[in-house]
Amino acid sequence: MPVRGRVPHTGRLWSELAERFSGGIQNLVDFRWVFANNVGMALTPRQKEVLDFLVDYIGRHGYSPSFEEIAAGLKLSSLATVHKHITALEQKGYVRRRFNESRSIEVSPGYLEAERERLQARQSGQREVPLLGRIAAGSPVESVAMPESLNLGEFAQSEDIYALQVKGDSMIEDHICSGDYVLVQRVAEVRDGEIVVALVDGMETTLKRFYREPDGRIRLQPANAELAPIYVEPERLQIQGRVLAVVRKFRSQAMSHRAG
Repeated sequence: MPVRGRVPHTGRLWSELAERFSGGIQNLVDFRWVFANNVGMALTPRQKEVLDFLVDYIGRHGYSPSFEEIAAGLKLSSLATVHKHITALEQKGYVRRRFNESRSIEVSPGYLEAERERLQARQSGQREVPLLGRIAAGSPVESVAMPESLNLGEFAQSEDIYALQVKGDSMIEDHICSGDYVLVQRVAEVRDGEIVVALVDGMETTLKRFYREPDGRIRLQPANAELAPIYVEPERLQIQGRVLAVVRKFRSQAMSHRAG
């Protein structure tokens, strides 16, 4: 018979997290990349599902699930797939396993604390916009997620609004500077001239003004006279949202300049 390794935890924390995830996988965060506090590497959506399944299961039973239970709960095709995801989570610091002991997966305390704080903020009525990462305002670069949020009240009334931090100066003539935060609304369609978050080739995101060219291409226009526009075919481009507002933290920028 398998040995059920009890996983140390505080009852209240696990109860809160179990309630948080009781809605099942359909209630998971749908971000492309997700970070937890004190954990330095990004998660894929499937890894996030596995991690949240572990939190829910351990919170309800007091011990971790078997690989078979994880596969059944998440409708994964094989135990090898489960092993791959657990190994990836372990390498990234989200979980750890005790050697040669069944049901011994432990979730990172940093991740549990981050989830507890998010749950408490939600229950207290705080309105926060998820800060999903930094967006290039120069050449397109891979978007990187961050474990932060911006408490912006009225902007957080819709789940379709999120925040990005700008990196680069390609939009400086539109008064969007490196280090600023832009509030973005997820939309399927945008109009010419709107500032958009554009995903190019499924890999790279950039912040630019959107224009349709007569030849059918899309022009991503920087607001910097020293930079050239980016031309892409429509099938290479996915619009992830349009900019609603810019937030600038002058104190933080001034401290950064003094530090430099």
